[in-house]
Amino acid sequence: MSAVPQSPAPAERALPRDCTFLAEDWRRLARCWYPVALERELGPAPLGATLLDVPLVLYRAGEEIVVADNLCPHRGVPLSMGRGDGRTIACAYHGFVFGTGGRCKHVPANPDNNIPPRLHLRTYPAVVRYGLIWTCLEPGGDPAIPPMPHWDDPAFQQITCPWIDIAGFAGRQVEGFIDVAHFAFVHTETFADPDNAVVPPYMPTPTPTGFEAEYRSSVGNYPIGVSDRGRPGFEWLRHFRVHVPFTATLEIHFPDDGRLVIMNAASPVSARKTRMFAPICRNFDRDLPVEDVYAFNRRVFEEDRAIVEAQKPENLPLDPTLEAHVMADRSSIAYRRALRAMGFSSFFSA
Repeated sequence: MSAVPQSPAPAERALPRDCTFLAEDWRRLARCWYPVALERELGPAPLGATLLDVPLVLYRAGEEIVVADNLCPHRGVPLSMGRGDGRTIACAYHGFVFGTGGRCKHVPANPDNNIPPRLHLRTYPAVVRYGLIWTCLEPGGDPAIPPMPHWDDPAFQQITCPWIDIAGFAGRQVEGFIDVAHFAFVHTETFADPDNAVVPPYMPTPTPTGFEAEYRSSVGNYPIGVSDRGRPGFEWLRHFRVHVPFTATLEIHFPDDGRLVIMNAASPVSARKTRMFAPICRNFDRDLPVEDVYAFNRRVFEEDRAIVEAQKPENLPLDPTLEAHVMADRSSIAYRRALRAMGFSSFFSA
């Protein structure tokens, strides 16, 4: 019998220009979901963003948010340089107009001709959650956007803080967020006590998407100078939920059944730059200005940023023998183990 002819396999997508990741790591990361912008910062004009070295443009097309490659298919000019009206965007070079689904709707130089399919934009899914616009470069199913405890609870106030750019790798930034041993040395200007550096024993628990860890200690979480909020002998519970590769939530149990939840969503612009998004919800102090929350959150993450940007190697070594570890590093060890289980190496290209 003659062989049955086989359909050719679809061509593998080319890596982005000047890709900073190992090819196999980029392809795994491209299947995950990340925030790329605050919903409130997207107005009628197109907005540029970068994810995993891929330049993107975001724009509104009526009720739809479009995420697409940030290059006009005609002559390669970034569409974020163009103009928009909330329904379409127009390229700054030749005025080509794009609307819903990234489809080219109008070519001013040849308005009566058929529009070739190659002028339509390559688009990506867009999901709004926690006040953020999330997307995925290689979607393979339902959005696997990490959950955030209490965000939809009417007893909680929802706050989406401005993003922070960090000249460092997303994995290093996330590792710093879940690290409980650095409080007494890094956050002494915001909330921590330099004389309270002991980390009580704790044990991470694996989950299908990463791990969880509950950490109890006497380290408070009120801003320094606020003296009327604490309770003598109160045991603070910090509940971390890590969703690999680069998202974690921290739920802090305050006195009087108060809860504060912070999401740390590290969006990898490249292997050397991270845009960190931080939605917050809480069931106390709901009458205080959100600008105060923005300011305090910024101060805390600026303290972390200085450390992350100074770390060497810049990537996150997943081989456990490449850096030393102590008992307080159990979350860091669990994080690296979860990334290895997903098949990642160390993220930087050679």
